[in-house]
Amino acid sequence: MSSAYIVFLGAATLLAITPGPGIAYVVARTVTGGRREGLASCLGTALGGLVHVCAAALGLSLLIAKSATAYSSVKYIGAAYLIYLGIRTLRSSRSALKKVVVESVGARRALAEGVLVEAMNIKTAMFFLAFIPQFVNQAAPATLQFLLLGSICVFLNTLVDVIVVISAERVLASSATKASRAHAMNQVSGFTMIGLGAYVALSESSR
Repeated sequence: MSSAYIVFLGAATLLAITPGPGIAYVVARTVTGGRREGLASCLGTALGGLVHVCAAALGLSLLIAKSATAYSSVKYIGAAYLIYLGIRTLRSSRSALKKVVVESVGARRALAEGVLVEAMNIKTAMFFLAFIPQFVNQAAPATLQFLLLGSICVFLNTLVDVIVVISAERVLASSATKASRAHAMNQVSGFTMIGLGAYVALSESSR
């Protein structure tokens, strides 16, 4: 396994376990509708995430086909965006698990709303476009690489969401502990994204 993919897996894992709106949403669903509704919302957000992966994969492959220079520009813009996200994360409030108010709606609707919420999340699309292209090898088919790497990101995010749903009572047991852990993970996530941006900016444009 190349060093680039090791970096990818490490960064994707750290970012997946960082508390954020997605985790807050599935926790809220679990609190109001139980484990079944929480797991349904996890599946929904996973499907919504795959919508972004497929759309971004198609766009990236077209971009590479048209211009290698344009692709390199996207990589540097993505690096700058990752650094920006990292700085903003470091400066964010101590509690990353902001309160999300939802009502129990049943597992089927929770799944459908999970798909819609994630598919309509522009920030998710921007993140995929900034993060994944940094690990795509231009010498190989870009679409398949993007689909694979994007699916890995979605899988890791969903795995964390499922674990959180199953152990939701522990996550919510102590507000002080929750805030402290969220703050620590925010710090890790922030430095990770800044490091990724620097790694991309300083590495060779073609691998």
